[in-house]
Amino acid sequence: MVQDVPQRQRVVLVTGPAGAGRATAINTLEDLGFEAIDNIPLSLIPRLIDSAEGSLMQPLALGIDARNRDFSVEGLLELHAILSSRGDVACDLLYLDCSPGVLSRRYSETRRRHPLAPDESPADGIAREIALLEDVRARADILVETSELTVHDLHAEIENLFSSSTGQSMAVSVHSFSYKRGLPQGLDMAIDCRFLRNPHWEPELRAFSGLDQPVADYVAADPRHEPFLERVLSLALFVLPGCVEEGKAHFSIGFGCTGGKHRSVAMTEIVAAALAKEGWRVSIRHRELERRAVGFSSGPLQATDRKASE
Repeated sequence: MVQDVPQRQRVVLVTGPAGAGRATAINTLEDLGFEAIDNIPLSLIPRLIDSAEGSLMQPLALGIDARNRDFSVEGLLELHAILSSRGDVACDLLYLDCSPGVLSRRYSETRRRHPLAPDESPADGIAREIALLEDVRARADILVETSELTVHDLHAEIENLFSSSTGQSMAVSVHSFSYKRGLPQGLDMAIDCRFLRNPHWEPELRAFSGLDQPVADYVAADPRHEPFLERVLSLALFVLPGCVEEGKAHFSIGFGCTGGKHRSVAMTEIVAAALAKEGWRVSIRHRELERRAVGFSSGPLQATDRKASE
């Protein structure tokens, strides 16, 4: 007798610095059928989710604001870890990021006081909040950079990540990372690229990244690269449909190398492009390049979470 797969409660924790677009993201998720609650205290979230047991399991979009009375970075990360470990909950931490300069401009346009610096300049509050949320940003499952996005662009990006109206209900994110800094939070699949030959040891390539064609060509010239790529894609294309059947809304694949700059970046780019070609909705995040403020491939988002299909 075939048993029904238990339905999982979908929860999206939405956070980021004030002015980065959290309200727009919450409203978009509500339009997509999520039950949206903004500025909810962290202490109430477990009880809210437990109270949904036996209901229609409407997905939840919960806005987390640093201004909340019981907010703490440690509390948010602990909540995210607990929810992510539960078999009856599918939890994503969505972080909306924005550059300090753009946030300052938005505050100057609205003439609002920053909530973390009501008696100081908005720039002081922005710097304070960005520093406060640094660990949350690093642990986010999905990071969307909104500096270059209009309200309509952000609406479309959230729809791309979370809408099931196209019949493809699962978003796929592909990450590059350095093993020196550990695995990114929330990976469903981690793949080691350190056996491929390393461009770091070529003086003329060391300063470049896997986003640059000479580095990508160097990595691809390794005789092991092509069979490795074929096997990775075969595994991903085998696993992803099963994850959709299970009801997962997001699947994260990580490629790691020693420094997170060359081999893992090149593999992330090529695998993401191949998955997008197969019809999957794919975004890309390069964790170590992001930390080094290395420029990314051109594209309308100019972001660390880019749509590979573009």
